Amino acid sequence: MPEHRLTTRLAMGADGRRRGMQVPGCWDGLTALLVEQAGFEAAFVSGGGLAMARLGRPDIGLVTASELVDAVMQIADRVRLPLIVDGDTGFGNAITLQRLVRQLDRAGAAAVQIEDQLFPKRCGHMAGKRVAPLAEAVGRIRAAVDARDGMAIIARTDALAIEGLDAAMDRADAYREAGADLLFVEGPRTMAEAEAIAARFAGRVPLVHNLVEGGVTPATDSGRFFALGYAITLHPLLLMHAMVGAAPGVFAALRETGSTDGVRETMADLGIMNRLTGAQQMLEEGDRYAG
Repeated sequence: MPEHRLTTRLAMGADGRRRGMQVPGCWDGLTALLVEQAGFEAAFVSGGGLAMARLGRPDIGLVTASELVDAVMQIADRVRLPLIVDGDTGFGNAITLQRLVRQLDRAGAAAVQIEDQLFPKRCGHMAGKRVAPLAEAVGRIRAAVDARDGMAIIARTDALAIEGLDAAMDRADAYREAGADLLFVEGPRTMAEAEAIAARFAGRVPLVHNLVEGGVTPATDSGRFFALGYAITLHPLLLMHAMVGAAPGVFAALRETGSTDGVRETMADLGIMNRLTGAQQMLEEGDRYAG
């Protein structure tokens, strides 16, 4: 396995186990900054997060490759965290996928996740998904591996809900043989399925698992998956779910009272925002070059 930033961090320890990593989702510089300042080791640029935050639309393949690359460039310019990027299906064929991989490499991504769904894809926790023929899906991973420079390649299969657990694991094995650095079998519906995936792969390759509030995930505690040997738990919509959950109460207070005084304790204010985003440091930096 090539030594990329993430694969080095996720290498098997002397005790035969990997140290698990929780990776929250982000969709712009501010949300990535919140992830970084909370002390997490990496952030996930979620395609679903981009669709919902930037477009106000569901995760059904509406985000374009250029929009994704632009978001990654902006985030990488603001934080030093390794970024795991949702590359969806590659936005076309193997050639467009390779172009995406090269662009994300230059934009500052540490890893890209490639799926085996057919375009247009949809959220992994939605019904009605379709997967590409195995040969085409393997070709995607080979193309990504050949095009990357410094990034790790995460191969995700959505076949469990369509073809069953055994077929999904067979696909994951084929992607590993094609050069994937990490494997991601999306959507185990029970802990028994999650355990079977770990039993087959955890000793050989870092495993990724998706924890989506309200999704098909059988548990919400990342520690349960780390105990099985999973290396990464993605929390792609955690921050968004919290913000959307809080918004109605804030707006209701403003509409009903004409003031935000009643919800001030739950909010950041301008001073906090300026400190968070580094306003004073940037002003001082500008002054140093003012002559």
